[in-house]
Amino acid sequence: MTQYLVAIHHPDDYDGAREDAAMRRDITALNVEMREAGVRVFVGGLEPAPRAVSVRRAADGRVLVTDGPYLETKEHIGGFWVLEVASRDEALAWGRKAAIACRAPVEVRAFNQPA
Repeated sequence: MTQYLVAIHHPDDYDGAREDAAMRRDITALNVEMREAGVRVFVGGLEPAPRAVSVRRAADGRVLVTDGPYLETKEHIGGFWVLEVASRDEALAWGRKAAIACRAPVEVRAFNQPA
């Protein structure tokens, strides 16, 4: 079994308050389905990207802490699932369901397996 990240992408100006009851119901149903199928390892929503804090090592070795996301992009990860499934095709099937429930683009990526 391989673990996959199923990440939901939101536009930079995403406002979670716009999520209606139908969307929340669909996401809850998907979470229940994943749990009952035994594939869900972890699920979490993230604060909006403007609330992020970036930490990076400078060339001189100092560690810099700055407000805001590391990358300036038009989309950011808004939430994600970690799933453990038998195949990439199974992960993609869950990704399709996530895109429908969340009404947003989804990225599906396998975790590298430790040696």
